Amino acid sequence: MDSTLSLLTSYLPQHEGLLPKWLFFVSVVSVGNSIQAYLTTAYSAQVYLGPVNSLKPATAYDPAPNSPVTPLSSRTFGTWTLIQSLVRLYAAYYIGVAPVYQMAFLTYLVAWGHFMSEWQVFGTARLGKGLIGPLVVSTSSLVWMFLQYGFYVQ
Repeated sequence: MDSTLSLLTSYLPQHEGLLPKWLFFVSVVSVGNSIQAYLTTAYSAQVYLGPVNSLKPATAYDPAPNSPVTPLSSRTFGTWTLIQSLVRLYAAYYIGVAPVYQMAFLTYLVAWGHFMSEWQVFGTARLGKGLIGPLVVSTSSLVWMFLQYGFYVQ
């Protein structure tokens, strides 16, 4: 058991601190999000609930009846998420390389800007269980990476 655990942990980023492990974790979760975005629109529709002014009642069959999500937009979102997760995964292992760190930071900035604009500008996202996760992850990761830049990049 100990040897299996040692083998598994040897594949994790070996840098000091928790940020590389966080980048790794978020990358793995994001790959899962990408896969689900290809398989179904249900989860993307929970983020992009649609405008409030044209509310149709939700049902058990269609919990997000106002969502503008289509199969194409869900797959596009899945592709975008996969690309971002690959940059973050690379940064987890090469966190001391300034351009890699900066690119990972920019992925969170782009994600934060996207989710905030869809919520505050375009009205396609509403604050709720679908949007709160991406907002918390992008915001906290941005702040964390900004504060830790000098620790990881010399």
